[in-house]
Amino acid sequence: MPEPGSSPHPAPPTSAPGEAARPDAVDASSSIPAGGAPSSARVWSRTYRTTTAGLFALAFLFAFEALAVATVMPVVARDLDGLSLYALAFGAPMALSVVSIGLGGGWSDARGPGPALRLGVLLFSLGLAAAALAPSMGLLLVGRGLQGFGSGLASVAMYVVVARAYPEAMRPQAFTVLTSGWVLPGVIGPVIAGAINDVLGWRWVFGIAPVLAVVSYLALEPVLRATASDGRWRGRPGPVLWSVTAAAGVLGLGSLGEQGLDGRSWPVLLGAVSLAAVLLGGPRLLPKGTWTLRRGLPAVIASRGLVGAAFVGVEAYLPLALVEQRGFEPVQAGALLSVSALTWFGGSWLAANLRFLASKVMRVRLGVLLMAAGMVPALAAVHPQVSVAVVIAGWAVAGLGIGMGFSTLSVLLLDWSRRGEEGANSSSLQINDNLVQSLWLALGGIGFAALLPASPEQAFTAVFAGAVALAVLALAVTARLRPVRRGGDRS
Repeated sequence: MPEPGSSPHPAPPTSAPGEAARPDAVDASSSIPAGGAPSSARVWSRTYRTTTAGLFALAFLFAFEALAVATVMPVVARDLDGLSLYALAFGAPMALSVVSIGLGGGWSDARGPGPALRLGVLLFSLGLAAAALAPSMGLLLVGRGLQGFGSGLASVAMYVVVARAYPEAMRPQAFTVLTSGWVLPGVIGPVIAGAINDVLGWRWVFGIAPVLAVVSYLALEPVLRATASDGRWRGRPGPVLWSVTAAAGVLGLGSLGEQGLDGRSWPVLLGAVSLAAVLLGGPRLLPKGTWTLRRGLPAVIASRGLVGAAFVGVEAYLPLALVEQRGFEPVQAGALLSVSALTWFGGSWLAANLRFLASKVMRVRLGVLLMAAGMVPALAAVHPQVSVAVVIAGWAVAGLGIGMGFSTLSVLLLDWSRRGEEGANSSSLQINDNLVQSLWLALGGIGFAALLPASPEQAFTAVFAGAVALAVLALAVTARLRPVRRGGDRS
């Protein structure tokens, strides 16, 4: 589904990467300090309306583009003879955004969100235009990578706006608003994308999104002017080097889907070097203990990465399975994205509003359990004797579950960050989301491409089974969310 900058869905802002959510942060539409806002304030009140509308517009852009592209990608892969690189078409934007998130954090801290968001939207639009004109799957991947780099910068800017505009008590509301940006695109995006594909061709699905980018940018411009800074940005080469290393490793693994591991020595060597690059660079971009599942904050970041990777591991292939194996039209297969977008919003709303779900750790566990259970019917998606209605119902449950768990993990991140570390941890959260999701897609793409010539049914079933197993692992990791600390439980 969505590409958070990204993830399946763009991760809701929590606070500025590299910067704490400062009590003296000024709201973009007034001179009232965000930290001093009354607890009864609402995100759509007069004080916060301009900020909320701008963020909603940007979320809407990401949502429409992601849902529309995911709807037509089966047609793109077939037209460009690029089925073996299908997963990389989703993973490349995520991998490149790992680099831009790290760069955008310090830049936005020093200069405010405006410069990073402007450049991000520009690169995002140029990448889409390149994809629209691509004569081959390889060049389409270049455009997708440029698009991902731009969306990473833009997502960081969203974090900075939220950190400077909203008090802590209003962040769950802001998360819900961002998630609601997926509702209308979730309903109309696949339908519009299918219609554009039928009338004009899939290239116009990429070509129309830059227009939406301009509209979204104009809606957010007042907020960007009000949150500008004049500090100096001193980038550190170390994190940039490690992020480039990890991203290159993911892209190297993804390319093996086309090359295949057929006994030749050089693809095996490339795979080993690429995996080593990810394992070397990835952990150095994250809090210590994240990939070893250390209890507390590292487990929060790790859990969200696993949850997102499991979800996108099914979502990327489910429309393709229905088109290739069940004879669906792209717009019909894309309706699955509409279903999960709606239930994702429902899960996020329930998490923020139902009192019996007050325990954050409990609702994360419930959400991941629902997601894992809802993904199981996908295992039978390629079998004609199984009704598609069963698959759709399961996917609706999966969307409800991830909506409940994903937004809650964002809130837990802030709850369990020490003062002064909120921004760095928020940046780490998105970096890990994109890195783990793109890595999982790359590994799944290798298995899918290897099994596809012998048995398409086995290829689809294998990637779905792997994603379900990853969801079960994520559920197990939730047992480590509660930190060991004195002074009571903050869950």
